[in-house]
Amino acid sequence: MLQPKKSKFRKEFRGKRRGVALRGSTVAFGEYGLKATTVGWVSARQIEAARKKITYATKRAGRYWMRLFPHKPITHKPVGVKMGSGKGDIDKYVAVVKPGMILFEISGVTEQAAREAFTKAGHKLSVKTTFVKK
Repeated sequence: MLQPKKSKFRKEFRGKRRGVALRGSTVAFGEYGLKATTVGWVSARQIEAARKKITYATKRAGRYWMRLFPHKPITHKPVGVKMGSGKGDIDKYVAVVKPGMILFEISGVTEQAAREAFTKAGHKLSVKTTFVKK
């Protein structure tokens, strides 16, 4: 599962999720891209599921790029634990996704194959997505 090798601080605040992506909002490496249209957190598990779906749908033809990485640790306290006694343990890592951000890119396949792969991958993610061309 994707997670940072090391980080400066173990736990983070949850932060504000507003605004649009200014950086990483154009298709840079491949021919086709999967673009986020809503704001949200995409977990490491969702990224892996979408990645697997892309490789399966394209039958490992062409090349793909992941343009997001789960840097943000999210904590969670166990069920039945009373209030207080500090922040919970790290439960998962998420990538903060803003509207306009390119999540995946692909090249070396037909547009129809890319469109189909990205539609299937989009179902695995917790944000709404759209297909874009370079």
